[in-house]
Amino acid sequence: MRLHIAHMTCYRYERPALSAIQMLRLTPRNHASQYVAQWRIDVSTDCRLHQHEDAFGNITHAFTADGPLQELTVAVEGEVETRDTQGITRGTVERFPPSLYLRETALTQADANIAGFALVCANATGHDTLKLLHTLLERLHEEIAYDPDPTHTATSAAEAFALKRGVCQDLTHVFIAAARNLGVPARYVGGYFHRADGRNEQDGGHAWAEAYVPELGWVAFDPANGICATDAHVRVAVGLDYLGAAPLLGTRYGGNREELAVKVRIGQAMQQSQA
Repeated sequence: MRLHIAHMTCYRYERPALSAIQMLRLTPRNHASQYVAQWRIDVSTDCRLHQHEDAFGNITHAFTADGPLQELTVAVEGEVETRDTQGITRGTVERFPPSLYLRETALTQADANIAGFALVCANATGHDTLKLLHTLLERLHEEIAYDPDPTHTATSAAEAFALKRGVCQDLTHVFIAAARNLGVPARYVGGYFHRADGRNEQDGGHAWAEAYVPELGWVAFDPANGICATDAHVRVAVGLDYLGAAPLLGTRYGGNREELAVKVRIGQAMQQSQA
């Protein structure tokens, strides 16, 4: 399917900021499940975007904006052709061996509760890695409530598991922590998700995980929705956790307190692919 995506992030400052520095991971790449037909980034102030690739192969853009800035808006818009590959991710940039994605981070560390949960899933499935991952997906989706109210701070896997609720990034951290605890490489994916219920307006992007299955390679699991990734998913960035794939990271000088507003609109494009 051909998806049209518009994503706006707006910072408003209590007092004008003297300057701001931002790094963006907002540009998707082509791979077997998606083709980027068009994409652009707009910044509300005069600045120069510097494009690079980070260690994981994500396309990044960095800029410095000089003030005074009462507000700063970053908007991306484009269209992506997607296809359903049953969750299997192929054709992506791979800079590291899968074993790197066994590395724990502060956000994906498995505490005793997550380790116990993972062990119960493993005992129920034996040595079949794919079956184990599907069991993790199903039980997490059942036991942890997806809370659509967005948070703009990173929550650890242990915190989300204890609360038994969280946004998509929280459920993804729990899935990653449980998989790594069982020796399965897993990584965080940030991107977009087209909802089948027609809710095109969203308060942020989406997150899911990819886990490595020796016979298949990387397979994408979306614990917030209890499914493997489909043609409704647009993959943008990967990392060890949310901080490694965050759509925007930066700092400002001056401005005191700030307000952050995020709006995402994703729907089927009018013009469909002829392929």
